[in-house]
Amino acid sequence: MVDSNDNQYIDFLAACGSLNYGHNDPDMSLSLKRHIDNNGITAGLDLYTSTKAEFLKSFNERILQPRKLNYRTQFTGPTGTNGVEAALKLARKVTGRHNVISFTNGFHGVTLGSLAATGNKYNRMGGNLSGVSRAPFEGYLDGGFDTADYLDQLLGDPSSGIEPPAAILFETVQGEGGLNAASPQWAQKIAEIAKRHGALLIIDDVQAGCGRTGSFFSFEPLGIEPDLVVLSKSISGYGLPMAIVLIKPEYDQWGPAEHNGTFRGNNHAFLTASVMLEKFWSDDSFSQEIAHKAEIVKHHLQRIAARVPGSMIKGRGMMQGVSVGNGKFASLVCCRAFEKGLIVETSGPHDEVIKVLAALTIPMNLLGRGLDIIEESALEIMQENGISRVVPISQPTPETIQKLPQRRHG
Repeated sequence: MVDSNDNQYIDFLAACGSLNYGHNDPDMSLSLKRHIDNNGITAGLDLYTSTKAEFLKSFNERILQPRKLNYRTQFTGPTGTNGVEAALKLARKVTGRHNVISFTNGFHGVTLGSLAATGNKYNRMGGNLSGVSRAPFEGYLDGGFDTADYLDQLLGDPSSGIEPPAAILFETVQGEGGLNAASPQWAQKIAEIAKRHGALLIIDDVQAGCGRTGSFFSFEPLGIEPDLVVLSKSISGYGLPMAIVLIKPEYDQWGPAEHNGTFRGNNHAFLTASVMLEKFWSDDSFSQEIAHKAEIVKHHLQRIAARVPGSMIKGRGMMQGVSVGNGKFASLVCCRAFEKGLIVETSGPHDEVIKVLAALTIPMNLLGRGLDIIEESALEIMQENGISRVVPISQPTPETIQKLPQRRHG
């Protein structure tokens, strides 16, 4: 990326995961230009255009069939929160219930329904939010506490104060909540709990999906098969607005136009999505490439964690980061990295996680250089402020941390 002063930047943000396949992929660009030059349809609403048909065919043949998944596809509107709202609404219709279980540090959008399921206090300010009961995510409580068993007990107790849920909603990797990754054992327990208590299992794969964790769907290695799946961000392949909900056939109970939206027929996005599927998901070579890059990221982050005391690696695949225990320190590292030509953000309830969200297609040399910049920046901030260790937010802040200048993170 290049700014107006010709400064160059390595992008470890990728439009918050909307550019998994990079900026302006040449094959997608060419296909889109041809479509526009040939006066192709842009906004199709619910029209069954040839562009939409090609996307559905490609998605079925390259993604669903090889994984033996049977889903129907609903086009909900341009953003992830549109998809989450549709999934919640459908689950409530199917079950006749209203309550939804979501988890601590989850992020699902900022319209009222999805916002009610979002945990972050800052995002939730000013909303009249209801219809959601919060449960602790895996690892939220210390001492190896089994939060899945805890949820099961709550739902099985008529005096717990928790209404029977229409759905249980979670991200397999909490993108904004600190890169907390669900284990297969925990995810399978949650899936069993949902089934036992008559709730639909909804996976929010808006940020963790479309290859971000290595497989196309983030839930694939967890051994679960959700009832509903929400995809957005990188589903178009090109950063164009698009969101879909995958629905098991038995739960496809929508009436005509019962859940509509003006911009759910973005044919430009359908077109680039088809190119993305053909180019990257016709075989397993791209998954192998992601896995290789993920190991490189992990290796570099382990080196950073070893040099910044109190740090730990979070996430999986190409959705990893390092928790440095203190949001002020993490923000300063990101600011310094920006000065060195790297765009990288923070994550977590206290912005304490430096989050690597590079494009899956990033060249190896840029990936390595960007990771080196994070390490250089962290060590410089420690040296400049006389810090020998970074104190976690759960501990009192010592005098050395107080010396850090107040700066907004990049």
